[in-house]
Amino acid sequence: MSKRLLSGVKPTGRPHIGNYFGAMKQFVDLQHEYESFVMIADYHALNTIQNAEEMKENILGVAMDYLAIGLDPEKVTIFKQSDVQAHTELAWIFDTITTMPYLMRAHAFKDAEAKNKEISVGTFNYPMLMATDILLYDPDIVPVGLDQKQHVEITRDTAEKFNRIYGEIFKLPEAKILAGMQTVPGTDGQKMSKSYGNTIPLFSTDEDITKAVMSIVTDSSAGVPHNVYNIHSLIRDKSSLDALYAEKAGKYKDLKEALIDDLKKFIAPLREKRAELEKNPEKVLEMLKKGGEKARATAEAKMKLVREKIGVTLY
Repeated sequence: MSKRLLSGVKPTGRPHIGNYFGAMKQFVDLQHEYESFVMIADYHALNTIQNAEEMKENILGVAMDYLAIGLDPEKVTIFKQSDVQAHTELAWIFDTITTMPYLMRAHAFKDAEAKNKEISVGTFNYPMLMATDILLYDPDIVPVGLDQKQHVEITRDTAEKFNRIYGEIFKLPEAKILAGMQTVPGTDGQKMSKSYGNTIPLFSTDEDITKAVMSIVTDSSAGVPHNVYNIHSLIRDKSSLDALYAEKAGKYKDLKEALIDDLKKFIAPLREKRAELEKNPEKVLEMLKKGGEKARATAEAKMKLVREKIGVTLY
């Protein structure tokens, strides 16, 4: 049997180049090597999006994003989490073997607690739902950004605990973090994140690209603006980049203009492909529906075994 991959993205707004280089690019690069399940994590998004029209728009948007960046639905099962009821069923089963002190170590919970936020049960339980997202499909690898590495570790712990209590059933997956892409920098030098307002959208207009790049904070030494260079290194090879930055040392405006040109060339074909997809949303929805059917069949086969293991199958 070929090796399997599972990963996903929450439909919480338009993706930026940090989402792309941090995780989404891996889905495209690995689709020829792995049997791939790529999810739209809409139930996870309920922690922050509680507006039906916005949710519908975002789900369709992520499906189009996946296709625009080059995922082939003939090779990849693209589906939405809510089409597979086994995700929430298995999450409850995992809840019953997981302690509150264990989940209180999760970064997302600790971050929310540190900000004195009122924490929803959904935010607290997020790692359990993510564990089910992964374990239902027996993946060998889970391509994620560095910020999700702990969730894959929690998933492995949960699989081991279930296997210990009820008998071997779950495979222990490995997190796959793209080398050199652990943290994609934003325009202010922090991690690129919608919550920081420091992003370059993946399908930006030329005008938006120019505006975002010109806003990059230029910290420097030896004439190199590091924040500009770090973003530039995502889309240009190191040798030509180093030559450019040596030639233009100290000329920040020139270096920003070079980054603008390179970003325009990189983003334009993606933006054009997505614009084409927007003309035929019915085709995208049909693809999602098919993906949901395949994912549901795979997950249900695993759930049948889980129900037998925990002793609720009587007939």
